[in-house]
Amino acid sequence: MDFQDSPEEAAYRAEARRWLQQHAPAFVGNGGDPSDEASRLARARVWQALKAEARYARITWPREWGGAGGTAMQQVIFNQEESRFDDLPVGFFGIGLGMCVPTVMKYADDPTRLRFVGPALRGEEIWCQLFSEPSAGSDVAAVRTRAVLEEDGWRVSGQKVWTTGAHYADHGLLLARTDPSVPKHRGLTMFWIDMHAPGVSVRPIHQMSGGSDFNEVYLDDVRVSDSQRLGAVGEGWKVALYTLMNERVEGGKSRGPEIETIMRLASDVPAGNQSVMEDIAFRERLADWFVQSEGLKYTRFRTMTALSRGETPGPEAAIGKLVAANRLQDLCHQMVEEQGLFGLCSDPAVAALGASLQHDLLHSAGLRIAGGTDEVLKNIIAERVLGMPPDVRVDKDVPFNQLTR
Repeated sequence: MDFQDSPEEAAYRAEARRWLQQHAPAFVGNGGDPSDEASRLARARVWQALKAEARYARITWPREWGGAGGTAMQQVIFNQEESRFDDLPVGFFGIGLGMCVPTVMKYADDPTRLRFVGPALRGEEIWCQLFSEPSAGSDVAAVRTRAVLEEDGWRVSGQKVWTTGAHYADHGLLLARTDPSVPKHRGLTMFWIDMHAPGVSVRPIHQMSGGSDFNEVYLDDVRVSDSQRLGAVGEGWKVALYTLMNERVEGGKSRGPEIETIMRLASDVPAGNQSVMEDIAFRERLADWFVQSEGLKYTRFRTMTALSRGETPGPEAAIGKLVAANRLQDLCHQMVEEQGLFGLCSDPAVAALGASLQHDLLHSAGLRIAGGTDEVLKNIIAERVLGMPPDVRVDKDVPFNQLTR
């Protein structure tokens, strides 16, 4: 397979590079205090709106939905060129545009799609994903949040946890149990909810990285119209699978510093009479990280190609998420260790790479849980990609209300 740009792709790359060089510098290194989330979010909204106006916000989406009607490779090319600019504010909209809004586009009615797609694309509204619960993390189908049908719609009560971005989200994709008398996968229904509705309360969780990206969300008799339902009653697991496959596409992105950045840093870090970069054992680790990053890139190319053909991402998307999270944790741990006592410094003004290694090291453990734990993803790969015998599931055909709590 030839991964060199075709003449058409080279022309598109040049066009994207010109646009980025004209607009991106104003957003690089202009975010003030990295811990000031409100400032970063405001800057991100402006950058997102600028990309949407130029139809770079979601290149593969149809033009009638604000995209460019472009190819998956064009999206890859733009992402590559955008990643050349450090500190661009791009982290607030991935869950909405990569997971929630595609689900809305597939399962909602036309008025709902028209209401939400444009504002999300322009960064005016942000989405979160309300799946995990205290007793249903890796086993998403075991959610206990209840949605009870009443004359004027649904009444939702329960608790969600580890919800990224819930504290600044406007809307959420909610998986709830509507029938506890059937096996757990069959009694679920998907809804979208207003995160500012009465009965919705959000409590940020303080993380060891110093941030509070994750949240607990409490739902106390929240009223939800039946028009907010996505898909048929009882088919929420089918809708959730579509969302989860897209989540693993997003989670499979290569994370952390580029190999070239690591090489430059390793060349500056002393190790006896030489630099870390000259250490043979370190160079072997570096080679492993490079191979992983290349594998992630080309696996993602295949997934993007499937998306461009209108196909749903398959179980192979689990490979990218599994490798990306583990690679980030291993890379950051090794690079912090190589710096010795200086690696303990997490002051962005002093530490190497603006303390991103220290931040990512503390954050990476959570990435191995979010979107499916390592163990869950390995089961998916074994069963649905490699065709190995399925794991034993003793609760498969047992009604949810008869399961042992």
